[in-house]
Amino acid sequence: MKKINIALIGCGRIAQEHLGAFSKIKNVRIQAVMDKMEGKAKSFGEQYNCVGYTDYKRMIKSESLDAVIVCTPPNVHSKISIFAISRGLHVLCEKPFALNETEAANMCRSAKKNKVVLMMAAKFRFTDDVLKAKGIIESGLLGKLLLFENVFCSRVDMTNRWNSRRKISGGGVLIDNGTHSVDIARFLLGPITLTQAQFGCQIQDIPVEDTARIYFQSKSKVMGTIDLSWSLNKDLPSYINIYGTEGTLLIGWKSSKYKLHDKTEWETFGEGYNKHKAFLNQSRHFIDCITRRAEPIIKPIDGLESVKVIEKVYESSRMNKWIKVNEAKTYGAKR
Repeated sequence: MKKINIALIGCGRIAQEHLGAFSKIKNVRIQAVMDKMEGKAKSFGEQYNCVGYTDYKRMIKSESLDAVIVCTPPNVHSKISIFAISRGLHVLCEKPFALNETEAANMCRSAKKNKVVLMMAAKFRFTDDVLKAKGIIESGLLGKLLLFENVFCSRVDMTNRWNSRRKISGGGVLIDNGTHSVDIARFLLGPITLTQAQFGCQIQDIPVEDTARIYFQSKSKVMGTIDLSWSLNKDLPSYINIYGTEGTLLIGWKSSKYKLHDKTEWETFGEGYNKHKAFLNQSRHFIDCITRRAEPIIKPIDGLESVKVIEKVYESSRMNKWIKVNEAKTYGAKR
């Protein structure tokens, strides 16, 4: 089987998860890594027995590559991805997909023009329990869905991290963790059509929000709340709760279950969240999209929509009112 040569751009925290997953796939060769900090590039290169670069353009021009994994801060996602795509390379880009709808749309157009795979990295889409929950929902077992609740709240000191620098990150906890939340909600419920957000009491001495709550309504009229925080710790067994007319479903960190209203017992359907397995599933799927032309689970339009919704959420927080979310154009949604 032909080896797929990949390179990673941005040797930060999340890069180790991606490289660890791709290194387990037999038909993948980690060809090169790049980081602006020479020490990081060299260290990662030694760890994965490949060349370390400090310039992504030089790396892409010098190496024989099939794909790149973009793990940089989001302010450069668009320009790096588009450069790689213009060279005919497939791209797996970390979330947030881009800082704004214009950047995201340009990425999608470029991928369509060059006929390459462009996929936003979203680990929860490759979590077994989330996928099983999607099947349960679509079976109609829970009846008509009424309410969606998501909580991603844990205490993390963001004082010295790029995530709290607005020009680099695009915002605070809302865009950072909220991108996952919006993508999960869209996957399980369908398009989001209305949203409103509020920021909580600022605890950390950083120039971006550290606590936020998103309210939304889906196209199918499901109400939703999303709680996000770097300063508040909600130690809950489940991170997604879904309530329907016929039952309740909980997606948990250690197990997942559902209960129908006419039953007394909960039915367990999952073993909880396994980050390493989710990254491995995501990596394998990305490679399958390249080698077998499999239909991407996360299409370019999904990355674009996640950016668009987050933009509208920020707008609603500034205006302190509900904001309508119009569905974005397709921009070559499949590949």
